[in-house]
Amino acid sequence: MLTIKTNPLALLIHVNFHDSEKSEDLEEFKLLTLSSGLTPHHIIQASRAIPTAKYFIGTGKLTEIKNLLNHDPVSVVLVNHNLSPAQSRNLEQVLQCRVIDRTELILDIFAQRARTFEGMLQVELAQLKHLSTRLIRGWTHLERQKGGIGLRGPGESQLETDRRLIRKRIATINQRLDKVAEQRSQNRHSRKTHGMPCIALVGYTNAGKSTLFNRLTRSDAYVADQLFATLDPTSRRCYIPELGNVIMIDTVGFIRHLPPDLIKAFKATLEETLQADLLLHVIDRHDTKRHEHKEEVLSIIHELGAGAIPILQVNNKLDLLPDLEPSTQYDENGRPIKVQLSSRSGAGIPLLYAALKALLPNSSDKTN
Repeated sequence: MLTIKTNPLALLIHVNFHDSEKSEDLEEFKLLTLSSGLTPHHIIQASRAIPTAKYFIGTGKLTEIKNLLNHDPVSVVLVNHNLSPAQSRNLEQVLQCRVIDRTELILDIFAQRARTFEGMLQVELAQLKHLSTRLIRGWTHLERQKGGIGLRGPGESQLETDRRLIRKRIATINQRLDKVAEQRSQNRHSRKTHGMPCIALVGYTNAGKSTLFNRLTRSDAYVADQLFATLDPTSRRCYIPELGNVIMIDTVGFIRHLPPDLIKAFKATLEETLQADLLLHVIDRHDTKRHEHKEEVLSIIHELGAGAIPILQVNNKLDLLPDLEPSTQYDENGRPIKVQLSSRSGAGIPLLYAALKALLPNSSDKTN
């Protein structure tokens, strides 16, 4: 886990690749940096066709960064891409500075935000899986004392010990998460027994899901203008006019190239989306990259196996677009497929209520 100091400064490395699939969003990376508690101090950009095998970046940029670090008090170097263990190690040896790649940065943010027992276990699981791929000959300074005799030494023995401890801890966490998943299954069965429809809010991080969740459920889930403000899932029962009581679930925000281990680690949490009767796909209508973010979220939904669940698109943050009015869009069968609203001001919320009434069966539990 990345140790955050007081007002630490970070140097950001961003590479523009010719292949757009390999490229990342620089503005999003800046927000990730701020969300982690670091301050972007320098941004070094480069353009390449493919990354180099040894350092990921070219030797010219590497020299430029090293010279910059020699004259500036930067605490950490952040790379807006996923590095191999060898690339991370090689960069740290040359730069004499801690190097964090995109996956490690996201894992650190999740570790800072986890509040529930399950959330903390899931983050630790993802961190351990990531660490296990980078546990390579960490005690090589001891091997020089062997004189080349034999094939095993103190360094390799320590490495095997570390690996065994990590495997043991991963097994323990998986057992505990299995128990949590079982409890969730019982809770879902209870909801079905009471006949309450279940609605899950999904969307790209910082799209305004938690603000909409609070508006609909009249609750006070944590809201902040930052990435991954909501990590642990929150469920509330709320009353929808002319529909009845429903279960509303706020889930973690998605992001482009979310680390695979993180998706697996949070599967128990995201399984809530698999049990939903309807997904509200919340989109920041003010975001210029909303179309890319929409496709990323839909891709993850399908990856989770929730592709068959009906989706109502909710274009949020209309309060930032004064030229647009709240509205509802329908398909050829007259079913609502998109609602434009502002969860902050409340404009368009009645339209959302009407859409939910049209898409969901009436709840058998009508009490508040």
